[in-house]
Amino acid sequence: MTDGETGRLFRLAYVPGVTPAKWVNVWTERMADVPVTLVAVPAAEAAGLLRNGGADAGFLRLPVDRDGLSVIPLYVETMVVMVPKDHAVAAADEVTVADLVDDEVFHPLDDTIEWTVRPGLPAFTRPATTADAVELVAAGTGILLVPLSLARLHHRRDLTYRPVSDAPQSQVALTWPTDATTDLVEDFIGIVRGRTVNSSRGRTPAAPVEKPAQRQAKKPVQNQNGSGRRAVLAGRKKKGNRPR
Repeated sequence: MTDGETGRLFRLAYVPGVTPAKWVNVWTERMADVPVTLVAVPAAEAAGLLRNGGADAGFLRLPVDRDGLSVIPLYVETMVVMVPKDHAVAAADEVTVADLVDDEVFHPLDDTIEWTVRPGLPAFTRPATTADAVELVAAGTGILLVPLSLARLHHRRDLTYRPVSDAPQSQVALTWPTDATTDLVEDFIGIVRGRTVNSSRGRTPAAPVEKPAQRQAKKPVQNQNGSGRRAVLAGRKKKGNRPR
């Protein structure tokens, strides 16, 4: 179990296609005494993993059931259509949903994209995962719409992909259990948001301790007519006029 408060370990989950390397690298530089463990998780299981304490935070694709979870939306990805290289789509630079009306489109069970109306015709089966759907596309039995990062993740020489200009975009978010917002989670939020190492994370800083060498006698306050200064000068004159 993560020792989040004492800084022994930080577990970071991520769904397929998300690459957390740039944030992990910053964490490693700033928090060298706190190792980070990456937890790869299927998209359909990611929210449950966080709720069950399987990770301290994670990168998920929206939408997600936010019950008990805090969410910071990060970036959006273009949707693309994956097709065999000899498919008619391969001849275009980009396509629209209407261009796919006669194609059988796979809808894997781990798909998180919200469609008002799904494109094309329903394929003969619903694969369990995107990876399974890619295999079926390669077999020539249908096509598949996925976020660009997933198309790159499942790249094959016999397949290609093209942007779908009017398809919904996929958004990635940083997510964590709301009731487990530890200091380490706050540290990671700061990294993802681009805060510098000296930035405040919203905590109330402790009052600085004044060192003895920094303590100095307060100077008399000068009022508008300068009486404070005259009083000091008068005192110096008296000291100078003392009889020896």
